[in-house]
Amino acid sequence: MDLGIAGRRAAVAAGSAGLGLGSAKALAAEGCRVAVCGRDRARLDAAVAEIGGDAVGLVCDVGRAAGGAEFVAAATEALGGIDVLVTNAGGPPAGTFASTAVEAYPAALELNLLSVVAMCKAAVDPMREQGWGRVVAITSVAVRQPIPNLILSNTARAGATGFLKTLAREVAADGVTVNSVQPGLHRTDRVLSLYGADTRDVPMGEADDFGAIVAFLCSDQAKFLTGAQIHVDGGTYQALL
Repeated sequence: MDLGIAGRRAAVAAGSAGLGLGSAKALAAEGCRVAVCGRDRARLDAAVAEIGGDAVGLVCDVGRAAGGAEFVAAATEALGGIDVLVTNAGGPPAGTFASTAVEAYPAALELNLLSVVAMCKAAVDPMREQGWGRVVAITSVAVRQPIPNLILSNTARAGATGFLKTLAREVAADGVTVNSVQPGLHRTDRVLSLYGADTRDVPMGEADDFGAIVAFLCSDQAKFLTGAQIHVDGGTYQALL
């Protein structure tokens, strides 16, 4: 199926590995011009080669709000504008309520909430002006079903989801959609570092398959889908609603 996004300009945060890389590859396969960022130049160059086409790699740390804004500005310059924004970042350290100090929360909020806000602040108004845009945020199934020992991630990503849902309503009439995709366990470096290869009864997904869902949310066919939180988790989330 032709998603109708060939020639669109896509900025994918933290796209040098994992779900960000899977998303960038899927968008490039649909004909998008893609800019990705990462903190390590060698890893970034390898990712750009894997994405192919005329992908652009930008060294930037989106773990901070300022870094998120810098990435959008750099991607806008490199691509001549942004039609698609995929927000993404690594996760904060593991921990429980008992083991996590209050002082650890601001950094987690910066990483998984404020960086999302900053990227949207920089990218969404130009999308509104041109009358077309797609924002897809990679969050976590923890927003629906908190994951034990990840209290910082559970907290910050829930805040990001509230922000994104609010933003979606405010820009819906301007041709801009805002959705989030909530991964469960996928074969990424972070998941393997937290859980190893043993995920028991829950299947482990592949980053490329996840990326295909992100690409569809950016399509012309998805123009009336906004404000949604879609869990792509192999059945991890078990509630009825």
